[in-house]
Amino acid sequence: MSNLLKTNPEAEISLRRLRPRLERFWQTTEASLEEIRDFEERLTEIWPRLFRLLIDLYGDRYDFFYHLEEILLSAARSWADRPHDLKELDQHRVYEDNWFRSEKLVGGALYVDLFSENLGRLRECIPYFKDLGLTYLHLMPLFAVRPGDNDGGYAISNYRSVDPRLGTIEDLRLLGQDLREAGISLVLDFVFNHTSDDHEWAKLAQSNDPEYRDFYYIFPDRTIPDQYERTLREIFPTVRRGNFTWHDGMEQWVWTTFNSYQWDLKYRNPAVFRAMLEEMLFLANVGVDILRLDAVAFIWKQMGTSCENLDQAHSIIQAYNALAKLAAPGLLFKSEAIVHPDDVVRYISPEECQISYNPTLMALLWESLATRETKLIRQSTSHRHQLPNETIWVNYLRCHDDIGWTFDDQDAAMVGINGYDHRQFLNNFYTGQFPGSFAHGVPFQHNHETGDMRISGTMASLAGLEQAIQLNDDHLKDLAIRRIQLLHGITLSIGGIPLLYLGEEWGMLNDYDFVKDPAKAGDTRWIHRPKMRWEFLEDLGDQLGSDERMIRRRLFNSVKRMIALRKSIPAISGLDLELVPLINSHVFCFVRSQGGDRLIVAGNFSEEPQEISGNLLRTAGLGRFFEDVISETTFQTSSNLKLDPYQVVWLKRV
Repeated sequence: MSNLLKTNPEAEISLRRLRPRLERFWQTTEASLEEIRDFEERLTEIWPRLFRLLIDLYGDRYDFFYHLEEILLSAARSWADRPHDLKELDQHRVYEDNWFRSEKLVGGALYVDLFSENLGRLRECIPYFKDLGLTYLHLMPLFAVRPGDNDGGYAISNYRSVDPRLGTIEDLRLLGQDLREAGISLVLDFVFNHTSDDHEWAKLAQSNDPEYRDFYYIFPDRTIPDQYERTLREIFPTVRRGNFTWHDGMEQWVWTTFNSYQWDLKYRNPAVFRAMLEEMLFLANVGVDILRLDAVAFIWKQMGTSCENLDQAHSIIQAYNALAKLAAPGLLFKSEAIVHPDDVVRYISPEECQISYNPTLMALLWESLATRETKLIRQSTSHRHQLPNETIWVNYLRCHDDIGWTFDDQDAAMVGINGYDHRQFLNNFYTGQFPGSFAHGVPFQHNHETGDMRISGTMASLAGLEQAIQLNDDHLKDLAIRRIQLLHGITLSIGGIPLLYLGEEWGMLNDYDFVKDPAKAGDTRWIHRPKMRWEFLEDLGDQLGSDERMIRRRLFNSVKRMIALRKSIPAISGLDLELVPLINSHVFCFVRSQGGDRLIVAGNFSEEPQEISGNLLRTAGLGRFFEDVISETTFQTSSNLKLDPYQVVWLKRV
């Protein structure tokens, strides 16, 4: 018995009462004695924390002990059913628990249908991923969805069935196996805040089944919804107003935070917690390495609050974390919380989400490009980059979603910036309305009442490449390419898992044809979800050809080379980072270190050449001679380092 159990008599007594049922279950399975022993050892260690979390969430329920027993059996059943090769991988990752903090991990994200049409053809793309250098592949939602508008796959009808246009669950298993053999981790979304309105649970709720009506928030009139609305914000104000949808069939109001067809799940009900646990563990046994937890901020509702980032939301994720360690020990969680930076980090810990998107870094890299100043990104990074041990950031420049300006107003004030006014400037700049802007973004969810707006657009179009090609200006094309290379150079080195939204490596431009599809026309995010152009591959070997071909070749070869360089530099692993205190406000400079290995990264966010004090670099890098591993040029600190427009350097001591 663990010491934790000894000091928690309620947890100990409860587990003692549950063990006979668990022992009877083991007798019905083909699990080996070793596998049972492994599970039981983890259970003894994990149980006190899991019990505390569940009793805090559901201890006041009349049926708490029933659900507690069923939750434990669900975990045991999943472990018994877990394929042998995944159990071997579990064991390896338990002993090498920092594998996901390595400099070797580089990610890519894609929509299957837009990239390869289906899962079978995606398996044929694995050599492409290996050639690019990817070791982590995130597939956007690929499960069965409602017909028509489905929020880009986030309105799921069945968590155990792949959209038939993409393939089958067996195709997904085979893809997972092939990716593991290629050294690539599989990442999928776990959309657990809501289901589609045509999910089986929602259909049963619509048929007035009392058990499943309690899976959702359903109200006979506006009395309670109106009380909630007083403190809720609107997520998609241009689509509809409010957070509740009238359902004609039931003649009831349903809580729908995002779209009218996405019904929020009622996690106050432990049956919902258990049902989603079983969906999560099913995905783990298909062969998923990392689950991206979608919309984590919204999963718990409480009257009189914003119903975002509540303590119970953290408790639910921590309980899922404990159960994953019990039934699928190699599985990791990645949080998607596009909220205030202080709230983002609350989801990150070994006991909650080991991995998190870094929306603040993404927003501030674009902010630095627009302003040509690095004072805000320096201020934010100085105290927001470090995370708890055994966790890591995912650093991205674009993703399937929009850009929200999620920097902290207090950080902005510290460097003389008014947060509200600055967001209006950034919105104007990245929609091309600010004089001299190079960006071709478009608005997403512009709320004219509050002034709130987010930005859609591909990386290349936001960085000026679309404008440069339209103007056929070679100088502007060169500057746009340099901006893209600068952004890649920072995200690949600053600490965390770099994540490419595939198409970035080619410089894919905005796709304005999305409006031709009625299911997509109302959502400008589809402008940065273009279909992959596989004919571009043929361009790599063609040293002649059009100007656009040469641009694509230059971008692809550049990012591929930086990925390879990243994997050869141990200093890039983990998160240790020291900002270099520059006087020059146009340059962002930091030191990465791991053991005796050091790397100085410096990026010029201006279209004008800039200088850095050689003496400052000497003291930061502890040396007199450095090589920029990107350009393969040597620099001595007896003179200042000159950076070309938008140049990024990775300096190693020689």
